[in-house]
Amino acid sequence: MADSIFNKKPLKEIYLEIQKLYLSDNRPWVIGFSGGKDSTTCVQLVWYALSELPEKQRTKKIYVISSNTMVESPILLKYMSGIHIKINQAAKEQNLPIIAQHVYPKVEDTFWTLLLGKGYPAPQRMFRWCTDRLKIRPADTFILDKVSEFGEVILILGVRKEESTTRAQVMSLYKIKDTILSRHSRFPQAFVYTPIENFSVDDVWTYLLQKKSPWGSNNRELLNLYTSKNAGECPLVVDKTTPSCGGSRFGCWTCTVVNKDTSMQNLIENGETWMKPLMEIRDYLFETTDPERKSQFREYKGRNGQVRFKSDGTGEISRGPYKLSFCKELFKKLLEAQKEIEKVKPGTDFKIITDEEIHHIRKLWLTERGDWEDSIPKLYRQIMDQDLDWVQDDVGVFTNGESKLLNQICTKHDIPTDLVMKLLGVEREIQGMTRRASAYVRIDKIIKEEWRSEEEMSPQNTTND
Repeated sequence: MADSIFNKKPLKEIYLEIQKLYLSDNRPWVIGFSGGKDSTTCVQLVWYALSELPEKQRTKKIYVISSNTMVESPILLKYMSGIHIKINQAAKEQNLPIIAQHVYPKVEDTFWTLLLGKGYPAPQRMFRWCTDRLKIRPADTFILDKVSEFGEVILILGVRKEESTTRAQVMSLYKIKDTILSRHSRFPQAFVYTPIENFSVDDVWTYLLQKKSPWGSNNRELLNLYTSKNAGECPLVVDKTTPSCGGSRFGCWTCTVVNKDTSMQNLIENGETWMKPLMEIRDYLFETTDPERKSQFREYKGRNGQVRFKSDGTGEISRGPYKLSFCKELFKKLLEAQKEIEKVKPGTDFKIITDEEIHHIRKLWLTERGDWEDSIPKLYRQIMDQDLDWVQDDVGVFTNGESKLLNQICTKHDIPTDLVMKLLGVEREIQGMTRRASAYVRIDKIIKEEWRSEEEMSPQNTTND
């Protein structure tokens, strides 16, 4: 092809550029790897370039990192785990300082912790909280850990100017004059190298199909994946300009940013029938984004206890987090789906929700959501017919019977039961403390929450957000 990058910059020259940068200093490299065509091209280019160097010069470590959101498509997760194993084995055999690994969100930032534990509504285009918590933060944490250890790092990304005008503008904005590096958008000690920035899609496939995978994968299988329905790139996300990959084979199975997950539907139709419970959960979550039904699922108050109104002058309430009752129902559905998957796919190691997440959600329900009856262990035992190693100190302030009695007393005196429970919860938490000054701040914050009912706040009893 006349306009191919390889006519202007031969492959040998590209390898030489990579080698020169690698040998120029001691800064370790971090390569963002999604398993897609662009990031695969980046890893291959680096791999082949380093292979041509004498072994004694291959001293600087290269970390190949992939985001595991913990709600990845199970098929993608299996695919990526297999590639990581191949990369690590081949790198060891070929004496290359390359290490492939996943980066994960912290338990307090996982999809289910935020959605079930704190009541975050299912992500939508205008509130795509999942990108920051599940992808950007884990990658940032890894980069900053390496910055702390080595002083500076170089991040290698498979981004191309051809992808979009916006992408090209962003790449030009951070370019460092007279160098092949760019500044990181947020971290001054991190620099960015984009070896395929001037590649076209054709250049990418030309390279991948002419140079076989050095770790033993089959690049033609990758091509088949892209020629299938709903395949697409879902790169390592380092900023919020990266588009959602919902509906792509390289996306999350819980994605509600798209109307219909045709990718998962295609997988089920092609034999992965065990994924049906996941499709049902995803579709159930999507139903909660319907403006006409939001009052059914979501609180009228925000997580700070205040009520916000829409700015369009209608006086309608902008709804807050999911109701605890909905979160309990969804938690049951997750456990039932897990049990069904284990039934139709015996021996599977796929987990919809981890034990660590369940423990953390339980803590949030007890301390922030007013789940005084401590529902999590009961629901888990009821559906899974077993127990986890529950922390005995994480018990509610009241038994179920005591909660009912308190509710009767509060109703009689026209006092919100949740208000009294929250105040008693503060007292319980500060028992034994010698300095109790912080209690007054917390009590004041609770008192200032909105304690009127939704009917009192909004005569229209709106359902919109």
